[in-house]
Amino acid sequence: MIRILTLFPEFFQSPLATGLLGKALDTGIIRTGITDLRAYSEDRFGRCDDYPYGGGSGMVLKPGPLFRALNAITTEKTRVLLTSPAGRVLDQELVKELAREEDLCIICGHYEGVDQRVIDRHVHDEVSIGDYVLSGGEYAALVILDCIARYAPGFMSNSESLLEESFENGLLEYPQYTRPAEIEGLMVPDILVSGDHGKIRAWRRDQSIEKTRRVRPDLYERYISSRKEGEKP
Repeated sequence: MIRILTLFPEFFQSPLATGLLGKALDTGIIRTGITDLRAYSEDRFGRCDDYPYGGGSGMVLKPGPLFRALNAITTEKTRVLLTSPAGRVLDQELVKELAREEDLCIICGHYEGVDQRVIDRHVHDEVSIGDYVLSGGEYAALVILDCIARYAPGFMSNSESLLEESFENGLLEYPQYTRPAEIEGLMVPDILVSGDHGKIRAWRRDQSIEKTRRVRPDLYERYISSRKEGEKP
């Protein structure tokens, strides 16, 4: 079960009714619960934010609504995440770790953040989807949800494709080609139509390594380091 606690529940209506996510929800492969934080507000206007103590610009999500909501929708088994630019950056290893959880709750961060007491009491992990600023945590929550859902049994029609995707082995994915074999003078590499699956696997591996070296030198260095560590006795 993946629960999302948000100020804007309507944000998720279209994404959760579309594509693989929509099909997975319809068939029960994954389960989600969208909770409107404003339903737990202290006043009739549904306000959930206030000015920060100590001054400063912007607003902060108040602890009251969050405490009441989290007490209502989570249990001791729930792993609670907060979308935050100050959090652990989402990568494939974290995705696989979260996919093993039976019960997750994602708090959509907003404004200047949430009252620290909410983090201290309820949040297990702060998670960022990258080093940039979003207008709301709903975008990040949707990315996290989609990444995790892909590991649910039955979500992917071909589960083997998960093993060949980018980042699964620390490398970017190799180039892909499909029919026709020639278009506007551009040809599919001969090796891919050779029928020699051993050479194809080797070619794809080489292409993944070279693309990672060229596009993501940080990943490439990490990959080379892990290879060297693996060779140590």
